[in-house]
Amino acid sequence: MFGYVTINREELKIKDMRRYQSFYCGICRELKDRHGSLSRITLTYDMTFLAILLTGLYEGEKKEGCGRCLLHPLKKHPYLQNAYTAYAADMNLLLSYYNLLDNWFDERKPLSYTAARALRKEFLAVCKRYPRQHRAVKRYMKLLGRCEQKNSCNLDRGAGLTGELMGEIFVYRQDAWEEILRRLGFFMGKFIYLMDAYDDLEKDIRKGNYNPWVFTCRREDFMKDSEQILTMMMSECAREFEKLPIVEYVDILRNVLYSGIWTKYEIVKRKYRENH
Repeated sequence: MFGYVTINREELKIKDMRRYQSFYCGICRELKDRHGSLSRITLTYDMTFLAILLTGLYEGEKKEGCGRCLLHPLKKHPYLQNAYTAYAADMNLLLSYYNLLDNWFDERKPLSYTAARALRKEFLAVCKRYPRQHRAVKRYMKLLGRCEQKNSCNLDRGAGLTGELMGEIFVYRQDAWEEILRRLGFFMGKFIYLMDAYDDLEKDIRKGNYNPWVFTCRREDFMKDSEQILTMMMSECAREFEKLPIVEYVDILRNVLYSGIWTKYEIVKRKYRENH
């Protein structure tokens, strides 16, 4: 489901691109250090955005360096690590574990089952460390399963559940910024769910899988309406973001919110048009 919250590389300054990459590499290192090398396969851009967002909001100490890894053995890459990259790594593992299980239950993908089993010990450690977030993910999987079983035609049902989940994930600590972060995560979660469903629409129709867009996709104005709905989600998300007193990394974060996520959308929309 995840991977839609990313940057528009063409619109990002070189220095900001390097900074973004340093966060991405920092989370990758956190995954390896905290949960073993295998966990790095779960890394998503969504949690990179979260790490940058929390760092910009809360600031604090950070460790910066430059090094090689298995993915980049020939050239050193900059990395940045702090409390928020560690949190993003843990949330990445938590979400990915359930996503792997979902892939196994829905499509019987053996690699997903094998990866989930291999990560179970680390997953349980994260659950113990963050019980609130774990309860949110567990509740989400249960209610989303019911939504899919009922074949709900309510577009907002599954999207709202994903929004509630991401709202809890975005709340790093319960403080003055809690409600803004929760609403920011809520609308971003709704966008992610609807984008993922849009991306999988043709495949789900072909395989007979549940997809909330299937009830409206035959309408003549489907593309216009779907774009309007997605725009509304990100407009609300951006509205909440602009309430936060973030100065450092703000250009990177705005690149994601106002441009990056739409590069993904244009790819998905083009693919849909080619099939119709």
